[in-house]
Amino acid sequence: MRVVMLCGGESSERDVSLSGGWALAGALTERGHEVSVIDPAAAEQVLAERVEGNGTSYPIPKTPPAMDGQPLWRERMYSALTGGDVLRRMRAADRVFMGLIGGWSEDGHVQALLEMAGISFTGAGSATCALSWQKDRCQALLGAYGVPVAERVVLRPGGGLPDRVKEFLDAGPVVVKPIADGSSVDVRQVRTLQELAAITPRTDLLVEPFLPGREFTVGVVGDQVLPVVEIELSTAIFDYETKYQPGAAREICPAEVTPDFAARLQELARTAHDALGAPAYSRADFRCDAAGNPYCLEVNALPGLAPVSLVPRAAAAHGWSYADLAEQILNL
Repeated sequence: MRVVMLCGGESSERDVSLSGGWALAGALTERGHEVSVIDPAAAEQVLAERVEGNGTSYPIPKTPPAMDGQPLWRERMYSALTGGDVLRRMRAADRVFMGLIGGWSEDGHVQALLEMAGISFTGAGSATCALSWQKDRCQALLGAYGVPVAERVVLRPGGGLPDRVKEFLDAGPVVVKPIADGSSVDVRQVRTLQELAAITPRTDLLVEPFLPGREFTVGVVGDQVLPVVEIELSTAIFDYETKYQPGAAREICPAEVTPDFAARLQELARTAHDALGAPAYSRADFRCDAAGNPYCLEVNALPGLAPVSLVPRAAAAHGWSYADLAEQILNL
């Protein structure tokens, strides 16, 4: 199959995307596919006309990229996806593999452009991506489907501090995160009103009570619910650095929990997956309260697929190689 691997892009997760894109391209090449690699936000957008062998290793830096380049990245990306050489290459391919994550690729922009161009691509469609990317709306939907979610308040720039946030802080720490972002970029734990007031948001923020219990994640690929992964943290929050730097967190798969508890998390992940319209693959993240009750933090309709990411880790525990996972997603 002729495959265009889209990776990189304009978001704060572009390095994670490049790492996954190159690894996936190498894995699919091993399976006999003809794979080219394109970063639509780069100055030189065709990174590889045709991948040979295992592709190229791309280590993930310790911190996300500075975002002052985003306006130029977006200008290049929009031009590439709507005309010229990149669009021609995607139309000539049998499938576009969506190795992009974050930003326009997870909020539905890229998918909408490909849908309008009649291009076949992997992963969720534009409507599902738009819904899952907005964490407050997604959590409202999950709650309606019976998936337990934490109480939350949206904090808007210049909008003042809602009384409910003050009540959260009176009871204990809170977690503050962008209402739409990925890879735990800018996620932080806040303990006081002074700390919260010191945050200068560039977008709407979601504020939730901090859940002090264990953290888990469950992937779904097609009809297969993958084994539960437990994340043992060396920090209070599973942030960007902790996710992608070796040794910063211990990821245990299968998680060391009772069969009933694992089945419960898998059932919730499947329900969340179906609530979003059953995208090709997804990952649901959970954290427990002090009593051990799990709450869904979010569902990612386009989770990262870098070799160090959580879905590949769970797939390996299920018995799939990295190439097996890439092939499964390509054919969904």
